[in-house]
Amino acid sequence: MFLFVTVLQAIVAAMLVGVILMQKSEGGGLGVGGSPSGMMSARGAADLLTRTTSILAALFVILSITLAVMAAAEGKIETIDQSLQRDNSAPVSAPADDVPLAGDDPLAAAAAAADEEAPASSSVPLDQ
Repeated sequence: MFLFVTVLQAIVAAMLVGVILMQKSEGGGLGVGGSPSGMMSARGAADLLTRTTSILAALFVILSITLAVMAAAEGKIETIDQSLQRDNSAPVSAPADDVPLAGDDPLAAAAAAADEEAPASSSVPLDQ
């Protein structure tokens, strides 16, 4: 149902954009000439487009509110978990005891060990 209403809203939005773009900014509406009396005169077309715009805009707002209500009802959680228990089934990694510490910083000890293993010369062989 949610997908159907979403597609319907997209169609209404596309129709609304089309109807708005067909209107003239001064209210001429489609720029259709003809006799001053009758439905498809310039004034009649403007009135038709104005009414159509109003109806499509109201339908768009109603569909938006409907989608918001449906989304809120779909994601509604009945109860809130207030426990602080953790999942004990996941394995917990033990801290590595083989990392030497330099003071309180394990990274400083690792950097010092890397400096000791570095070659004395700063040149790099060509085959690397």
